[in-house]
This record gives sequence, structure tokens and C-alpha cells, in this order.
Amino acid sequence: MISLFEIFLSFIKIGLFAFGGAYAVIPLIEEEMVNTTAWMSFKEFSDLVAIDELTPGPIIVNSSTFIGMKLAGIPGAIVATLSCVVPGCIIALILIYLYKKYKEIPVISETIKVLKCMSVALIFSVLLKMFMNVVFNSETLSLTNINYFTIILMIICFYLLKKYKTNPLFIMLVCGLINLLISFIL
Repeated sequence: MISLFEIFLSFIKIGLFAFGGAYAVIPLIEEEMVNTTAWMSFKEFSDLVAIDELTPGPIIVNSSTFIGMKLAGIPGAIVATLSCVVPGCIIALILIYLYKKYKEIPVISETIKVLKCMSVALIFSVLLKMFMNVVFNSETLSLTNINYFTIILMIICFYLLKKYKTNPLFIMLVCGLINLLISFIL
């Protein structure tokens, strides 16, 4: 079993460097959990992201709680959640104070623009990895292992979201039911 101190160290790193909002933190969690500590496989991680989308609350809190629970039960969930959230709260309070005081300085506004671009790049990197994992069932491109059903389902979902402004929760639930039915058939 993984010690609470190891969980604390991993999640304090995530909490200290979790800039850019919910989706920008996903690559940090992936790097720490999949690549650095190998506490999860990428498939487990992408399943975690999908579950996080269905549950209420911030992704970073849901992820840290789930991973902490998986690694060390309830104490692990508490340690992971607190060590992930507390640094962000402290940093946010400091940054809010500094932003209010110095927001008119051009360097500050330019820094904010750069941080926005970094956030988009981080989100896109995870999106691309998840796309490869779902559509190609791997992280390598190969025409032999394309999941055409998934591509069709993604296009339909995108169309429903953009054209009819369908509730994303409804779309996620319907897709889950379709996948469940197909798993019983196949």
C-alpha cells in the first residue's frame, strides 16, 4: 500500500502547480499518476476523467478524492484532497490580492494572456491523448484499429450539442446507455 506521505507529496505538487482551471489541471494529474508514480494506467486515468465529468464538483477535487481513496482508502482520500486544494486556495488568495493591486501594469495583463494560451495547450494535449485512446484504442495511429462506432457517436454528439444545444449530461447518459447495451450485445 502507498503511504499517506507519498500521496501528500504527489498531490501537493499538483496543488501547487494547478494553474489554468479545471481542464488545464488534467495533464498535471496524468503526468503525476500515470507517468511519474505509475499508480494508474492511462486507461484508468481516462476512465477517471469520464467519471469526473459526470459527477458534480471541481475536477481536481473529484480526481484527488477518487485517486486517494483508490490508493489508501478514506485517509488517502482526505490527504489527497486537502493537499491538492489547500495550496491552490492560498495561492488564489495571494494572486487575487496582487491582481487587484497591480492589474493596470502591462506586464501583468500580458502574463495573463500567456497563461490563457498555456491553459489551452494543456487542455488540447489531454484531449488529443484521450481521442487517440478512444478512437484508435492506443496512442499510435493505425488504420487497422479504428473504432468507427465511436467516431460516429462523437459526430452525432457534437452535432446535437452545437445545433440543438442539448444538455451535455443528457448526451453523456445516453452515450453511456448505448455503450452498455452494445457491451451486452457483443
